[in-house]
Amino acid sequence: MRNRFFVRLTTLALALCLLVSGAQALTAQEAVELLEKYYIDDLPAAVYEQDTAEGVLSALGDPYTEHFDAAAYQTFLDSMRDQVLVGIGVVCEAHSQGVLLSQVMADSPAEEAGLRAGDVITAVDGHSAAGEALETVGAWLRGEEGTTVTVTFLRDGQAETITMTRRAVTVPATSASLLDGHIGWFECTTFGEETLGHFEDGVAEYDDAADRWVVDLRSNGGGDVNASVQTAGTFAGAGYLAYLRDGEGRYGVYVREEPASTLDPVVVLTGPYTASASEIFASIIRDRREGLVVGERTYGKGVAQILLDSENEPDYFSDGDGMKITAYRYFSYQGTATDSIGVIPHLLISGENTPAVAWLLCASNPAGDTAGLLRLDLGWRWYIDLDAALSEPYRAAFTELLEAIPPSAALWRGTGGADGWEAVTPETLSAEYGLDYTSRGFSDTESSDYALAIDTLATYGLVDGVGEERFAPASGLTRAQLCALVVKAMRYEDDGAALPFSDVAEGAWYTPYLRAAYAAGLIEGYADGTFRPDAPVSRQELITVLGRLAAQLSMNLYQAAQSGPEGGDWGEAVSGFDDWARPWAWLLSESQTNLLGGGVNLLWAAPEDIAPQETAAREEAAALLYSILSYTGILPV
Repeated sequence: MRNRFFVRLTTLALALCLLVSGAQALTAQEAVELLEKYYIDDLPAAVYEQDTAEGVLSALGDPYTEHFDAAAYQTFLDSMRDQVLVGIGVVCEAHSQGVLLSQVMADSPAEEAGLRAGDVITAVDGHSAAGEALETVGAWLRGEEGTTVTVTFLRDGQAETITMTRRAVTVPATSASLLDGHIGWFECTTFGEETLGHFEDGVAEYDDAADRWVVDLRSNGGGDVNASVQTAGTFAGAGYLAYLRDGEGRYGVYVREEPASTLDPVVVLTGPYTASASEIFASIIRDRREGLVVGERTYGKGVAQILLDSENEPDYFSDGDGMKITAYRYFSYQGTATDSIGVIPHLLISGENTPAVAWLLCASNPAGDTAGLLRLDLGWRWYIDLDAALSEPYRAAFTELLEAIPPSAALWRGTGGADGWEAVTPETLSAEYGLDYTSRGFSDTESSDYALAIDTLATYGLVDGVGEERFAPASGLTRAQLCALVVKAMRYEDDGAALPFSDVAEGAWYTPYLRAAYAAGLIEGYADGTFRPDAPVSRQELITVLGRLAAQLSMNLYQAAQSGPEGGDWGEAVSGFDDWARPWAWLLSESQTNLLGGGVNLLWAAPEDIAPQETAAREEAAALLYSILSYTGILPV
């Protein structure tokens, strides 16, 4: 698997330029009126002090709320549709001798000239393509409509040269292909009105041959939420698949009524640019257990925007201009948020190795003989061909795959026959085959009662150690260290705002973490105006901070925190906690029930067995964070 070059990326870059260049036609008063009507949060006081719409939006400080002039608005709408570009109609991958054609589009000059997927273009208009960047060769192939381009290509070792006339070619935002005769592979760069149709067509074309599906969302920045939900239903089927909450606490739901189009499992590829609606798609596959999410953590955009124009707000927009306003927070099928934290993949893999790991996991079920196969039990059963995994092109990806396997997953090696399997560990395999394997866990957690929690968080990069390979489970935490732990795990950003604490130095190592935690509403200071960053954090302080976090991450916990217990009685179990901590101890230990109606305690022990004023240990903080993330489904194991 190689990185792919798509000619539509130039159009996206143009769109970004246009989006920031539009003149303001909206007045400041009109902008404020629309924000008061639709915006999800209270407006900052500075918004009301502006005399231009541009100033209003700048004072708002929300990068997702924008006003577009007519040209920019049309470009924004077009970015969620198939694109028409001028060229020869091919999709290329890097190759040592030039570029490899991975797709030749229908009704294109390339198809008419006889080019096929698998051909290698070695020269364009006499310029050698060997060693050139994909973007450079792509620019050579594009040009003005009606002009000609001459390419030299290799097929089965034989060189041929052809000349084609460039013309407009429709480049779909979603494309489907069949790899190795059994892997249906979707490339999806946005979610729009055509996306569902592309997926349905791809499944219809390849479902008879495909036994595994891959959906690549690494360059998908979002689009229409409903299109994302309906498309995810291609694999997940019918049901309530996502939720929205507005600024007044009212909920809406996205429903798919049709059954799944295929019953085969899917691997979703994610990266740091997987955002918004594409995060909803990934979370649906994760929550409905329809397959695996593989790659890097996603962007973490947990809010949705409403589009306003002449159709729904004619009194404000009459010249083709429009506006998008952050109006909702969205939640996954399980009611979990993605804001800041993003979607955490089942297998956390570097961007470089993500496609290769997905391909390795897509080996077909054994046909009567398990020899030469590995089996990974992680939701579904995933099979890996050992010969392919150990070959030079895939060896590094296979090593990272082994490093990424969470402690709760099971790994098996085939011993032959129809059902011959033996348990094996990543460490054993790595030593046997001489792989450059590095464990993501810690060397000192084995004796901890919370080893599973700590090592799982470490596998997903959610906790740091205190030194080389050490976690120091029994060590205490300071108040500042707790802020750092939570902020790093959640990826909260330092907003640079002044803190109201008199004892926090601007240049201290912990100040950015305190600012981020304070902006997120997780921490408070003491009555005397101090924060006391170096003071030990007590267990009830730990529970309070992570209780506030849990209410932000989960729709169900948020509702419980808003309503509290019936009659306002926190209960005897949390009576040993101070008044300010009691609601959060109740939230995490008493507010939730399981499917059978029994209670759910997310704390590391029964609340009555916790000495709330004593110093919290690092392992207790890890156990509580793991419990919250696992219960909400944010941690996908």
